[in-house]
Amino acid sequence: MFPRFLALLSAGWWLATAAVAGEQFSVATYNVENYLDTPVPGRTAKSAEAKARVRDTLLATRADVLALQEMGSTNALLELRGALKAAGLDYPHWEHVTGRDTNIHVAVLSRFPIDARRSHTDDSFLLNGRRFRVSRGFAEVDIRVTPEFQFTLLAAHLKSKRPVPEADQAELREQEALLLREKIDARLKTHPEAPLVVLGDLNDTRDAKPIRAVIGRGRAALVDVRPAEAAPGKAGAPFQRLGANVTWTYFYNREDTYSRFDYALVNRALAARLVPEQTCVLALPWWREASDHRPVLLTFALGSDR
Repeated sequence: MFPRFLALLSAGWWLATAAVAGEQFSVATYNVENYLDTPVPGRTAKSAEAKARVRDTLLATRADVLALQEMGSTNALLELRGALKAAGLDYPHWEHVTGRDTNIHVAVLSRFPIDARRSHTDDSFLLNGRRFRVSRGFAEVDIRVTPEFQFTLLAAHLKSKRPVPEADQAELREQEALLLREKIDARLKTHPEAPLVVLGDLNDTRDAKPIRAVIGRGRAALVDVRPAEAAPGKAGAPFQRLGANVTWTYFYNREDTYSRFDYALVNRALAARLVPEQTCVLALPWWREASDHRPVLLTFALGSDR
């Protein structure tokens, strides 16, 4: 059933978006849950079946640019990239970012050229008299969509809620969030009108200190897109809205809880280009076979009048 469903879904998606392919572009964030090429201590590599479901999810999403979290080594990223290309979805441009955590990483796949790379791999902070490094680093790239239009993408995977002996997990996450906000402020200071998207697994709820820190305040505050879930539809109807306020992106099996941990934040310049009807948390029937997260997809208009 699923292979036939995926084929129909993909065909409908392409037909529905073909008319606007030159007028819009899309960006997605997705935590692929331990997409490793080899097992590592404390983490189990995905089975071949689970990896296939991740690929199915990305083929259904068909974003022009992907920010990925919990990606394994460069080899794992290139294996995924090659499998997607073999299935007809080519991402010729990529970025792989390492941090203190040597097992899972942040990565970017892009159909469009990457004009500049400013990824951050060795940031650190002091907490209670002890120095810590950011666990997964931050990806920062400028992506050229057309000769006339580029945007900056910042992707992150903040400290999880899992307790660690060396410090309070919430305080560690907040410090990472403050460093991420420094990158945002630096970009907005030098390029205040340049389109900017900040996205990834921020591992906390909307009212928590880390999320408030990343969003910021005043004129420099980012817009929390907060899309609701939708399923890809048939040709001519890209999305089937399933619930107006269903926004969860992460399922925690141990506590049987659903939360919104994956965020898409944009500055005002990019918020003006958002296409809400083609922006969503993607709901797919096999989502749990692929990951404990669901992808968040954003679509933006390219028109010069925006």
